[in-house]
Amino acid sequence: MITRRLFVFVAMVLIASMLLTSCAPAATPTAAPTTAPTVAPTTAPTTAPTEAPTVAPVKPVVLAIEHFSVIAGTTWSGAQDRAGKRIAAKYPNVTYIFRENVAPDQSVPFAEEMIANNGANIVVGNAEFMGLPLADIAATYPDVYFASVIASDLSTKQNFIRFFPKQYQALYLEGLIAGALTKTGKIGIVSAFPCVQVIRRTAGFILGVQDAAALLKKDVTVYVKYAGNWYLPADEQSIAETLVDTYKVDILTQQTDSGSALDVAKAKGVWFVGKDMDIVGEYGWSDTNTVAVSFDTRWEVIYEKMVLDYMAGNKNPDTILFPGMETTMTLADGTVEPTVDLMNAGKVGIDAISPKALPDIPDSIVQLVKQRREQMMAGSWDPFTEHEFVSNGTGMEGLFPAAGTVVKAAGVVPTVEFLLSKFNFDLKGTTILQ
Repeated sequence: MITRRLFVFVAMVLIASMLLTSCAPAATPTAAPTTAPTVAPTTAPTTAPTEAPTVAPVKPVVLAIEHFSVIAGTTWSGAQDRAGKRIAAKYPNVTYIFRENVAPDQSVPFAEEMIANNGANIVVGNAEFMGLPLADIAATYPDVYFASVIASDLSTKQNFIRFFPKQYQALYLEGLIAGALTKTGKIGIVSAFPCVQVIRRTAGFILGVQDAAALLKKDVTVYVKYAGNWYLPADEQSIAETLVDTYKVDILTQQTDSGSALDVAKAKGVWFVGKDMDIVGEYGWSDTNTVAVSFDTRWEVIYEKMVLDYMAGNKNPDTILFPGMETTMTLADGTVEPTVDLMNAGKVGIDAISPKALPDIPDSIVQLVKQRREQMMAGSWDPFTEHEFVSNGTGMEGLFPAAGTVVKAAGVVPTVEFLLSKFNFDLKGTTILQ
């Protein structure tokens, strides 16, 4: 009996020993996985992390724009002032400041004052003649971006940026509309003076007029008369009145900055085609009974590029910026806008055409405007690539090619350098009045 009990006892001890051994940790621990598990835990941790994650501070930016003119009541400086405000509205770390009516000898003192007192780190001259002096202090302030609008000079430095929008694309679309709308076959341009910037923009409009005239089998003449400067209200008024009364134009447009041409169009009962800004929707100047269409320039598309480069710490930003309808910006309210676009009374694209003017424009032209706008926004078509450039025998004094000279063949992409600094002649078919 004792032997049997002893056997049972020993057996029980052996079994217990085996169970204890199976529950004990292994002699050599298994290494932890080197990567996190692919399946997230189903419950949140019961304790909060002891340290917050490190977040890089957002770089503060002070965008300072020096406007060559007053802001109120101008389309050029007015549009750029609006651009500064839109950038600040979208980016909480951006402050917009400005000086207006800035002369060339004031651009550097104002810039240095805004850098010292306001922390300006992007300083823009919104016209070439008063923006170029900023290049002289670029090396003194290597941590500041300086920028200037291009008229024809293309000089740059590592932190001196030059820029201009492809306004000629929107002007081409305006030309299609004007060429279709005119009944007298006479269109007048009140212009500033012969320079690359003016000639390039006028060329876009001329090509649109010529394309519409060819499609509709119309004979259309475009008259250009120069005032001698950008802002000479009395002279601009006199020119506009001469174009209507003497040359019988029934459509006026301008490459100047005052509202005189628009006032004449309204008084004389002829159509006006606007530039640089939606003058009806933005300023309430006149209405769509006078303004057949206009185009709007969104300088903020360019300024956003500068701001984003600066915030990223880019010491070597692109120094020549020449965006067109293919380049866009999303505003703070979610609106997506290309660099330039047709705009009138708050409407864009073909909807910008005046309801009063629309019945007098053949649907074939309306659809062509729609098609070309979409193609330019897609970057698949451009009037300056499509068309040949033939000299009119007029242009910048002493510099233009002889009349009839084919400067660029159709289908050839013109260089940025040519368009921005060497386009010194009027296109064939332009009538320059003395």
